[in-house]
Amino acid sequence: MAFDEDLAERLRTAFGRTQVVEKRMFGGLCMMVRGHMCCGVVGDQLMVRVGPQHYEAALKMAHARPMTFTGKPMKGMIYVEPQGCRSAAKIAAWLKLALVFNATLPAK
Repeated sequence: MAFDEDLAERLRTAFGRTQVVEKRMFGGLCMMVRGHMCCGVVGDQLMVRVGPQHYEAALKMAHARPMTFTGKPMKGMIYVEPQGCRSAAKIAAWLKLALVFNATLPAK
């Protein structure tokens, strides 16, 4: 499965100076921070790891839905439809949620 290269590039820009390792996963591109999956691009959707604590609140946000890659919702992981990540500001907001959760995880 191909992924939206433009969205991936906009996500790279949003990370700024944050050290990121890119890996191909889920048929798309995964961005790893501090050794943990943080976010990525699957098809034309943004994938965001918000963590279990912020999962329900994130699902109430516009254009968000559960990540059901395995056929079942993956708690703490969401997809954001293309309409929800068209602007740099929207990408930055989703990335902030992902980085807040990432900071709670032990360094690898």
